[in-house]
Amino acid sequence: MTLSLKAEKRTQIGNLGDLRKQGFLPAVYYGHKQASTPIQLRKNDFLKIWKEAGESTVVKLETDTGGLEALIHEVTLDPLSNEPEHADFYVFEKGHKVEISVPIEFVGTSPAVKEKGAVLMKILHELKIKAEPANLPHHLDIDIGNLVEFGDQVSAKDIKLPAGVELEENKEEIIATVSEPKEEKEEEVLPVDLSQIEVEKKGKKEEESAESSGEPTKEASK
Repeated sequence: MTLSLKAEKRTQIGNLGDLRKQGFLPAVYYGHKQASTPIQLRKNDFLKIWKEAGESTVVKLETDTGGLEALIHEVTLDPLSNEPEHADFYVFEKGHKVEISVPIEFVGTSPAVKEKGAVLMKILHELKIKAEPANLPHHLDIDIGNLVEFGDQVSAKDIKLPAGVELEENKEEIIATVSEPKEEKEEEVLPVDLSQIEVEKKGKKEEESAESSGEPTKEASK
């Protein structure tokens, strides 16, 4: 299913706040052989597509001059509201592959974690791939069911990629591993020197006794 967005040509360049108040999101599309073109999108429509497509799924921009296949390349967020303020779309050149990083989703259960209490370490959360737009996956599933013993790991070379997709990541790059849990060392409690406490108590009592009798203390007589 192709995701589509209606894109209107934008003539307003400055004072984009007014445009946003009208429910539009300022945007631009460009590509290797595509000039940078300002557009505007209905913000609500963009939010729905962005949530579903992310930045690794092809979106068809429906413009006055025809449809353009593109990726959501960059989204600028408002620092206070965290709402989109602007979006960049990268338009593909037909017949050419594109290199992107797609999100990793970990699936399955590691026997080492479940049965031995191992610690699962997720090292990579995205994987670099190359493919034609039509073959780009939205995400990649990484099965951790083969992590059985402490030290077992999943590397980039172990990933079975969909048809038409090439790995651009270093094949030896570790994606996830399991390690033995570290034992927490108990704090060493030093033995209490009772004799020292008794000496201090005795000295304190002698000082209090001297003060009550009016006799000079050791400190005062120095």
